[in-house]
Amino acid sequence: MSKDPREAARAAEARKALDGVKRDSESFLGSSMARAADHFSGKDAPEGDRIEVLGRRIGRSLSLIGVIVLAWWLGHQLKIW
Repeated sequence: MSKDPREAARAAEARKALDGVKRDSESFLGSSMARAADHFSGKDAPEGDRIEVLGRRIGRSLSLIGVIVLAWWLGHQLKIW
């Protein structure tokens, strides 16, 4: 490879464009579901702390159940169902 700075700049610009295409080509639903799965599985907990992972999983599952119950209750109050 040549050591031309213009060539290096063009290569960096090409890599940046390819990364943008890869990022933009991901499906919205697929990436959202993957992030939700990571969130509910507690992957952001510290490594090796099983109690922390378990607590996050339980808390996040209970919050999801709470949102579903509140949505049902709101629908019931508004006589949607």
